[in-house]
Amino acid sequence: MADDPLDPPPEPQPQTPPAVAAASPSPSPPPLLLRPRREAFEHGLLPIPKLIFPEGTLAHTLAQVKDKLASAADGGGRVAAAALAEALQIPHEQAALALATLAAVLPADDPALDSGGGGGADLRDVLLFLYIQSYKRLVPRAHKDSPAVTDVWPSTSAFDGYLSALSPIQLVRSNSRRFMPSQADEEIHQLSYLQKHMANILTLLADSVEGEGDDSLVLTMETFEHLGFLLKFSEGTPLSQAATFFANSDPDMPAAPVPAAQVHDWISQNISASLEFSTEKSISKEVSQQVTSDIDVTMADANASNARNSTPTGTNPAYYRNTTFVEGFSKTSVVKHASDVKGHSVKVLNCHESVIYILAPLKYATVYGCSDATVVLGAIGKVVKVEHCERVHIIAAAKRICIANCRECIFYLGVNHQPLIVGDNHKLQVAPFNTYYPQLGEHLAKVGVDPAINKWDQPFVLGVVDPHDSLSHPAGVSDVQAESAARLDPDLFTNFMIPSWFGTEVQEPTKCCPFPLPEIYCASQSKKLAALEDIRRTIRELQIDDNRKKELTNALHAQFKDWLYGKFSSVHSVANAFISPLCLF
Repeated sequence: MADDPLDPPPEPQPQTPPAVAAASPSPSPPPLLLRPRREAFEHGLLPIPKLIFPEGTLAHTLAQVKDKLASAADGGGRVAAAALAEALQIPHEQAALALATLAAVLPADDPALDSGGGGGADLRDVLLFLYIQSYKRLVPRAHKDSPAVTDVWPSTSAFDGYLSALSPIQLVRSNSRRFMPSQADEEIHQLSYLQKHMANILTLLADSVEGEGDDSLVLTMETFEHLGFLLKFSEGTPLSQAATFFANSDPDMPAAPVPAAQVHDWISQNISASLEFSTEKSISKEVSQQVTSDIDVTMADANASNARNSTPTGTNPAYYRNTTFVEGFSKTSVVKHASDVKGHSVKVLNCHESVIYILAPLKYATVYGCSDATVVLGAIGKVVKVEHCERVHIIAAAKRICIANCRECIFYLGVNHQPLIVGDNHKLQVAPFNTYYPQLGEHLAKVGVDPAINKWDQPFVLGVVDPHDSLSHPAGVSDVQAESAARLDPDLFTNFMIPSWFGTEVQEPTKCCPFPLPEIYCASQSKKLAALEDIRRTIRELQIDDNRKKELTNALHAQFKDWLYGKFSSVHSVANAFISPLCLF
C-alpha cells in the first residue's frame, strides 16, 4: 500500500487578534508544498551504533558501504541481510531488523522484501535508510523560567539508582508541553536536515557517466523516484510528475538521465519555498499565541483546551492530513472507529487516567507521554511505537511494536514480529492479546496482520542510549542493554471487554479473540471460570428466604463497591469492573 494521496485542504481560519492579523498576514502557500515523510524519521531510526556514522565522514563512509553492498547484491541490485551484516560488521539478527524496519517505513510495499527482513531490499532504499540514521531529533526549546518548571515538576524520581534521573512522564513534563517541539517544528527540522544533506544523498544515489564536473553524475527517473522514501508533496503529486525534467515521460520510452546537479537545484528550490512558507506560518502562530496569552497554562487548563480528537489546524494543515490526533484527554473515554479516523496513522498523546479505543485499521500508531491509561489499538499494519509512558496498559494487534522509555506498563500483544525494546525501561510486562470487537477480523485482514502468528513473548532488546535523541540521555553516557520485559503472571491475566455499543453491524463479526491463547493462560482462565461457577452454584443452592437473599445481595454490592474504590486508580481494572455481582445468581 502506497502512502495515501492528499487532497489540498482548505486554508484554516485561526482566531487571531486584529493587531496580530494586520502585523503578520498569512503567507500564500507555494503551488506544490514539499514535505518530509514523517514515517521514515519517526519509525525508521534504530539505536544501533554501527548504523550511525559521524557526520564529518558520513558521505565517504557510506560510499564505501555502497561499493561493498553493490558487489554483494544480486543481479537486480537487491541487498540481503547477510550482505548488510558483512558490510557493516553487525550481527545477522541486527541486519535483519534493519531491513524489516526499512520495509515498515517504505512508502509502498516491496514484494521482494518481506516484513520480517527476509528477501532483499533495493540498494538505493538501503542507502537512504542508512543515511538518515545520522538524523538527530529536535530538542525542546529552553523554558523562560527553568526554576519554576523544576519547582512544579520535581526532578527527584521514585526510581532510584537508574540511569535516568527522571521518570518518562517527568521528562516530558519537565520540558513543558508548551516548549516541546510541535509537529510543524519537527517537519521544519527534518526538511532542514534534508536540505543540508541533499547534495551528498544525490551523489550517493547517482550513476557515473563519461563527462566532466557536474555532468559526470546522473540520476535516472527510477532512481529519482526512490527519493519518495524521504520527500513527498502535500497534494500527493509523485515526485517524477512534479519535476519538469521527468514530467509526462512516456512509459514506453524511459526518460533520459538527468545531471545530479540539476536535480539538486530543483529539490533545493522546493525545500526553500516550503521552509519559507512553514517558518512564516509558525512565527505568525507563535506571535498570535503570545499576544493572546503571555502566561503559562496550568495543567487543568491544558487538559481542557488541548484535548482534541481530530486533525489539528496548525502551521499547515496539509502536514497532518494523514494523521489523526487524540491528545490531552484526562479521566474520560475516547472511541475512534474507522469512519472517525483521517489518514493512515494515529497519535495518542499526553492522555491520563483514560481509556482510549482506536478500533480502526491503520498503518502507524504512536502512544506518547500517557500515564494511568488503557489504549486499545485494533489493527496496525506497519508499526506501533510506545514512548515515555507510565502505568499504561497497551492492547495492540499489529505487525510490530517498538517500546521506548516506559515504566510499569503492561503490553497485551498480538504481534507478527518480535517486540523491539529500547531505551530506559523499567518493570515492563508482556502478555497475549486479550480482546476483540466485531470488525477486528476484517481489520486484521485489511492491514495484513496474521493472527496465527504471535511473538508477544520474544522481545528484541537493544541499548538504553538512543543516539538520535538527547532528551532522555545526555551525550557521554555509556550504553548498556535495555531492561527487557517479563511475562505477566497467568493468574493476573484477564480478558478485556470492549462494550458492545462501541461496535457496528458487520456480516461476519469477530466473536472471540482471534489470536490463540497460550496453554498456560488458557489453564488459568479455565481455573477462574470453574471457581466462578462453583460460587454461582453454591449461592443458587443456598436455602434462604427472600429477606436473607436481599441481605446477601446488599453485602455483595458493598464488597464490590469497596473493591472498585480500591481499584479506581487502575483504569484497566475499572474498565473491566462493571460486571454486576448479581451475575453470581
